[in-house]
Amino acid sequence: MLYINRYNRKNEMTRITRGSANVFADLGLPDAERMLVKSHLATAITTTIAQRGLTQTAAAEIVGMPQPKLSGMLRGEFRGISEAKMLVCLNRLGHDVEIVVKEPEGRKRRGRTRVVRG
Repeated sequence: MLYINRYNRKNEMTRITRGSANVFADLGLPDAERMLVKSHLATAITTTIAQRGLTQTAAAEIVGMPQPKLSGMLRGEFRGISEAKMLVCLNRLGHDVEIVVKEPEGRKRRGRTRVVRG
């Protein structure tokens, strides 16, 4: 993270923090990488629903999820929804989902999971 001190309109010093690419890690959440993956999947689901002009009720029927649970997921409340369920939602909305397993690049380190939209 990068810390910058700036002055606001009242000439008071304000500390600005530039975060990493993972807001969940910046907040210190223990499952930050997993939450980032879920947020990317939820964004893809939200975008697809909007592009298709679906109501939440119609989308919930397509993905096989109660509308209140879908609504929560679309608002970022996805702790109780597995990544697998989110992948099924994308499939039911007409997306192909590919899972690629590869060796990590560079030095030996723990692997990571990320979502790449094609």
